[in-house]
Amino acid sequence: MFEKAFGDIYTKFKLNFYKEVSSRSQKQSDSLTAMETFCMETIMALGAPTVNEFAQFLEISSPNATYKINHLVKKGYLIKKRSEDDKREYHLYVTPKYMVYYNNTNRYFQKVMGRIGERFTPEELDRFNTYLTIIKDELMTDVPDPDEEMIEELV
Repeated sequence: MFEKAFGDIYTKFKLNFYKEVSSRSQKQSDSLTAMETFCMETIMALGAPTVNEFAQFLEISSPNATYKINHLVKKGYLIKKRSEDDKREYHLYVTPKYMVYYNNTNRYFQKVMGRIGERFTPEELDRFNTYLTIIKDELMTDVPDPDEEMIEELV
């Protein structure tokens, strides 16, 4: 029962995200493809990764990662900055243009969060937050935590 409910929620968020990505790609000539959106989401969640960190996380070759990154830079959604520590490396940063895109594709998430805040008591929300934090910190250790400071800074 629990697995189905959690899976259904996850599926609803995915379906809404896919719909938003699809509708955006048809409206703008320089919009992101689905694969580009996945790359940008990964870069943002990793919090200014190097090109190599990005490639390793997605388990793709460095040339393939570089190709994807250069295309995103050309479209204006991503910038590369030379590392202060190692001048051979570049860190990847999302641009304000991407943040507009990101905020538009994540409106449904914000809408649902507002509904949750209205539906449940502060005590229920606190308990729910505890459960979600345990899931994120203890049960999902095989995936890195998103760089929450970076994301909050951008949003």
